[in-house]
Amino acid sequence: MPDAATQPAPQALLGSRPATPRPAAAKRLAWLDALRGIAALCVVFDHLTYSVLQPVRNTVYQWFDPGQYGVFVFFLVSGYIVPASLERKGSVRSFWVSRVFRLYPPYLFAVGAMIVLWASGIGSLSGMNSDAVTSSFADVFMLQSVLWAPTVPNVVWSLAYEMVFYLMLTALFLGGVHRSSGRYALTFGVAAVVLGGILNPGTLSYSLLSPGIVVAITDALILTGLVLALAGRGRTRIAGAALAAATGLLVVAFNSGYAASWESFTIFALMFTGTVLYRAENGEYPWRRALPVAIVVFGIVLVAALWHVSPEARSWVAIRKGCNSLEAAGLTFAVAMLCRNKMMPRPLAWLGLVSYSLYLLHPVLIEIYDSVPWTQNENFVPTELLMTAIFLLVLLVCCGLTYRFIEAPMQRMGRRVARRLDVRFGEDIPRQPTAAEEDMPMVPR
Repeated sequence: MPDAATQPAPQALLGSRPATPRPAAAKRLAWLDALRGIAALCVVFDHLTYSVLQPVRNTVYQWFDPGQYGVFVFFLVSGYIVPASLERKGSVRSFWVSRVFRLYPPYLFAVGAMIVLWASGIGSLSGMNSDAVTSSFADVFMLQSVLWAPTVPNVVWSLAYEMVFYLMLTALFLGGVHRSSGRYALTFGVAAVVLGGILNPGTLSYSLLSPGIVVAITDALILTGLVLALAGRGRTRIAGAALAAATGLLVVAFNSGYAASWESFTIFALMFTGTVLYRAENGEYPWRRALPVAIVVFGIVLVAALWHVSPEARSWVAIRKGCNSLEAAGLTFAVAMLCRNKMMPRPLAWLGLVSYSLYLLHPVLIEIYDSVPWTQNENFVPTELLMTAIFLLVLLVCCGLTYRFIEAPMQRMGRRVARRLDVRFGEDIPRQPTAAEEDMPMVPR
């Protein structure tokens, strides 16, 4: 969702296994763009059909949840490409600079648009205006959905999981244990089954502390950890990265306000499954192990979904469409990987390029659409199809503009800032342990 699908350069990190050069190593992975484009359109369909084409929605949702499917695909893609972004240069500092310039400018633009609409009497801020201070601090690391703060726009709940995944990757990379992706995928899958029905959402904010205190503590610990990880040396930066990652993971596990605990663990299991497949494709992990791990993880999370689905949602239709969505996401990713060396349709690749804007801006346009009085009436299906086509056209034009004038310039600025920091402070490429060292037990030094 928020990542540019760039193929990792064929250079081995210091102390890591040598990588085999690939002719297309520097080219965009168009198949990942295509996946993100498809996923973004499914999420748009999920939210837009509350307002239009409701008979179509009712039929589709008897068997399949497009929104859930799209989010699952996004998480698999993030798990695949984000480690490449971190490990390509091996610089934690450059990675976080790129994340900031990639994620925040479009996000702040979308939030600003929602505020303008609200001030104009269109739409709402989902309660954000009732406690603006706490809500604003919850937004600092995009953790609103796990800090029981309003999510504006409503789709940004998923960015909390992206952010915690980045924190975990940073800690694992600095600790030199980032290549054990299969273990992490299986661990989170098992946690979805074992802990999914035990941990209660909102434990920190409503059982132990107040929401404002939880937000303040979370921000302070993550900020401290990131400062140490980016500016520290040796074990200090490892400890800082571990502090930030542990804080994010604990908040997700014990305090998620959007997803149940088993769903949170499932999300991370899917992300690390994507990482396993990336490592297999990059020659770091044998396919004979990667494929069984991916299959087992999907089997485990399906068990978690069947076991822990809430009693009020425990119906055959709900279970069927949830399982179908998860299975379809895995199958889609598998088919796309099989076609990864083929030419992708340019419209789909372009959709992937603007998918982050598509994801953030469609709720804004839906607010405008719903404010038009005559759209509230049930219309003839051909008319609604025409309205949907117009909506999508306007949305795609807006996304093209935001990518052209916000996303792309900010990404270029991020690269310039990273280069200047390298010149000012030196390159930030910590030594990574060799493969033999990674397999050795941890001993005091």
